Amino acid sequence: MSQDQWTAVDNYFDGLFAPSDDVLSAALQATTDAGLPAISVSPSQGKLLHLLAKMHNVRSILEIGTLGGYSTIWLARALPADGRLISLELDPAHAAVARANIARAGLAAHVEVRVGKAIESLPQLDESGAGPFDLVFIDADKVSTPDYLTWAFRLTKPGSLIIIDNVVRSGAVAEPTTTDPNVQGVQKALAMLAADKRVISAATQTVGSKGYDGFAIAFVVGA
Repeated sequence: MSQDQWTAVDNYFDGLFAPSDDVLSAALQATTDAGLPAISVSPSQGKLLHLLAKMHNVRSILEIGTLGGYSTIWLARALPADGRLISLELDPAHAAVARANIARAGLAAHVEVRVGKAIESLPQLDESGAGPFDLVFIDADKVSTPDYLTWAFRLTKPGSLIIIDNVVRSGAVAEPTTTDPNVQGVQKALAMLAADKRVISAATQTVGSKGYDGFAIAFVVGA
């Protein structure tokens, strides 16, 4: 197996289940043109997020890590007419690209992009009574993932979903002696999920156009 083959299969699945449209294509192009890193979710991953949100009938979503808003669009498209999504982004330039992409998608009325350190924005959300959210998608800096997860617990309720992206780290997540702080952050977050009786959790490996990675998902069963 090779990266070329993984990408070919991803392209095949994308064509069947997640064909691009003008809005999604423009969002990716604008992200590239602005010089943002090429780390958006793949089309199939975006469709999976959309499907999970639809299956769960979510009305409120919290996204930690906006980038160019590609995953934001996939998630927001799953919301009902009165649904809302709040996305937290550190970089003002990234947020500007995302807002333009979201507006082009006709979703500006449902989506708010807040700029600043997520670890500072999260308590502000809590204090303002913005939660609880039906779905939390964590896709930001990996060192802080345990902190984001702690807040996700606080900002959800029984029946909510918590999804953490990029948890495999090309296999490094299984290395007990790793000194990589990004991997250590993911390991700590996964250990938190495994030990916490408030959630039922699982993690899975993936291969595709984005390489070798994976995600974790938790279903909140208790407060």
